[in-house]
Amino acid sequence: MTDIFVIGIGAGGADLLTVQAIDALRATDVFLIFDKGEEKAELSELRKQICARYCTEKPYRFVEISVPERDPALPYKQAVAVWHAARAARVADEIATLKARGETGAFLSWGDPSLYDSILRIIDGVRADGAVQFEHTVIPGISSIQILTARHRIALNAIGEPVLFTTGRKLAERFPEGQGNVVVFLDGGDGLASLRGRGGEIFWGAYLGTADEVTLAGPIDTVLDRILEERQACRARKGWIMDVYLIRPPQPT
Repeated sequence: MTDIFVIGIGAGGADLLTVQAIDALRATDVFLIFDKGEEKAELSELRKQICARYCTEKPYRFVEISVPERDPALPYKQAVAVWHAARAARVADEIATLKARGETGAFLSWGDPSLYDSILRIIDGVRADGAVQFEHTVIPGISSIQILTARHRIALNAIGEPVLFTTGRKLAERFPEGQGNVVVFLDGGDGLASLRGRGGEIFWGAYLGTADEVTLAGPIDTVLDRILEERQACRARKGWIMDVYLIRPPQPT
């Protein structure tokens, strides 16, 4: 029996869920949501709208879990490890409460839970601690990169070539020379800025799958400034931004 679902709910639109995800939503009694402050309150509201659309067969409720701040003074990976451990302790308490009440809980993960999302590592930490015993099931979801390539009507990979998935921070530190297509997540802006002067193409999208979706594409040297300007305007308007982009190297002539 599943005690906890981790449900990939797609990149934002309520119509992007799989049938398997909808079935898991309807089997859930309590939805666990990390409280990330006012800037991300809209994301919590989108989760609630998804539940309101599909969970019509029985009562359910939401439980918000407060999120501790990540220590900026620590090295990045150490800070993340400490941060995850603190979150795991809070998750363990909530799972123990659900177990005692005989309820099924769920975390709703944007895109796919396996791709640049921390919840599976946090759950692994809870299981490793052993203080509470539970079973969990992971439901895959449609990721933002799948929506990005669909919107631009392109294939993700070049023929016979690999695809590199990385972050904006890593891209800014060192460009992966000789690599084929590169997908970039979690960019604070430094990754995009580091592309100035490079050849090749870029396919960019923000708020994919939502009513605020915006996309741009073209030669990097031609559209980069437009992307940076649009990104800044989006962040100023909403207070936060979720974007992803694909870089293609210059094609041999």
